[in-house]
Amino acid sequence: MTAAAALAAIVGVSALSGFHHQLRELDPGEAQAASEVTTPAIVGIRTFTAPEGITVDADLEYGVRDDGTVLTLDICRPASMPAEAAPAAAAALTDDDVTALPAVVSIHGGSWARGDKANADWRNVCMWLASEGFVAASVNYRLVPEVRFPAAIEDVAHAVAWLRDPEQASRFGLDPTRIGAFGGSAGGNLAALLGTTGEGPLDEGSRVAAVAELSGPVGLSAESLLADGASPWLRGIVADYLGCEPDAIDACRQATDASPATFVDASDPPFLIGHAETEIIPLGQSQRLADELAAAGVEVELAVAPGSEHSIGILDEAMRVRVAGFLHANLG
Repeated sequence: MTAAAALAAIVGVSALSGFHHQLRELDPGEAQAASEVTTPAIVGIRTFTAPEGITVDADLEYGVRDDGTVLTLDICRPASMPAEAAPAAAAALTDDDVTALPAVVSIHGGSWARGDKANADWRNVCMWLASEGFVAASVNYRLVPEVRFPAAIEDVAHAVAWLRDPEQASRFGLDPTRIGAFGGSAGGNLAALLGTTGEGPLDEGSRVAAVAELSGPVGLSAESLLADGASPWLRGIVADYLGCEPDAIDACRQATDASPATFVDASDPPFLIGHAETEIIPLGQSQRLADELAAAGVEVELAVAPGSEHSIGILDEAMRVRVAGFLHANLG
């Protein structure tokens, strides 16, 4: 099944499908949940201090997959928003009571095999997005080795569709027509794939209206990895994610479906792609995706940061200003 077909199959279908399986929660151990920013230094998102009053609703269930996995996300909302209301009460709110805000789905990194929505760095991302006036949804998704592609993209696509449901949109005060995606590292790949998969309106199903991604490994074919001089480490994690042998990625059809550029067309949302000059993911990955988006007529910005920090390790004040400006310009 192609990525496009996989996403289409889950949109509009209930995730409560654990009837035949024992339910199990995603609960990575402390080491597995660690951020992909491995340095102890105060860099990137760690230079952000959240203001008082941001509301965090943690561990909200957004679905149960066929294998029994319970999927959860955290919602971070600006201080000015009302506390969460029951659906009936939320539905009774008028436009004079609360103005629906744009939303951003936040997707953690970790080689598609580690990471967690609520580790210190990604919780800070969630609160930063809320401080900018967005309803931020920081999602967990199934990880390697328990699953392989396309499980992770199916999960995050379902999270978008769940947020867009009128009950959830009303519950959290978000505008279902203005949902964007932000991701870093492996999460950057997933955010980009959300942006390019599908055609047509950006306010339906699991489509998103803007994508900001940092350091995403976005070209997973053997040809792209070779052209970029990808390290054995990168080739290995890509092979694990795809369920292929490291020396046989050239015969791995999943690599095409897992690469966002495969599905680029003129209906795709605006992109901001951030990358560091000398980091572990070759800069050529981001440059090529930016070129392919531009060639299709998609609005795209490529922001190259100095140094070698990775993912949200480059999300310092200057990059935060740029990403927030991009999201505000495209989501309102």
